[in-house]
Amino acid sequence: MKIIHFSDSHAGGPAEDWLAYLDKRWVGVFNYRFRRRFRHDQGKLQKAVEYILDTRPDVAVCTGDLTSTGQPGEFALVREVLKPLQESKIPMLFVPGNHDYYVYREKCVRAMKEMFLFMNKGGFGFDDLPIAKEIAGVQFIIVNESWPSNLISSCGYLKKDSSEFVERLCSKEKTSPRIIVGHYPLIEDRPLLRVRHRLWGQKKVLKLLLDKQIDLSLCGHVHLPYEKIDETGRGEYCAGSVTRNGCMSEIDYDKDKNIFTLKKICLA
Repeated sequence: MKIIHFSDSHAGGPAEDWLAYLDKRWVGVFNYRFRRRFRHDQGKLQKAVEYILDTRPDVAVCTGDLTSTGQPGEFALVREVLKPLQESKIPMLFVPGNHDYYVYREKCVRAMKEMFLFMNKGGFGFDDLPIAKEIAGVQFIIVNESWPSNLISSCGYLKKDSSEFVERLCSKEKTSPRIIVGHYPLIEDRPLLRVRHRLWGQKKVLKLLLDKQIDLSLCGHVHLPYEKIDETGRGEYCAGSVTRNGCMSEIDYDKDKNIFTLKKICLA
């Protein structure tokens, strides 16, 4: 079983309507205009797509932040790059990041939900979350943690219904590996320093991860890749930002040895 995991491409652009200056989008547009566009190379996302198509994993997982402010034009830009992957026979799983579900403006929410369907190849919609899917003998638990928030917050929220869904699932006999897919890290080493960026409501699900009822957490949000794992490869993998650091994760599960191995992919 091979998984390729990428995240946080952050395609951006200008404000697409005057209402952007009345909601949080102006913060994201300003950030993109003066900082993010100099740090993120969208050409690396193209290279990531080419690598995935050449490698042909059992599943490609994207953990969000395809855009900078969740505007329709930004989704259109990244959609064009990802189209060959979406049209391939490689299964895909996607959850939105906080920059994808950035504001409650109707056209932005609609664009996010359309991108969600596109990335998950029409298999399920955003409103179907949380959901569990089995691919190649592995159970993937897909949860949304991203909701529009105030101007200064980049926090995520694992709402009670999602946490309870995961708890119920994990209360059943474990017959195959379980991997939870979300945008935010479950493991937070610096909760006070990252109070504006952390995930809330995750404690019960984090305990399931630490107790090995969940084998892996795949996440993004943090732009530097990392792994917090034990000797069997179980724990949490953060893919980092594919466009800022040119990195992805390639994860193999050996059923006979019952271990996960991680290889970091660096895109030239």
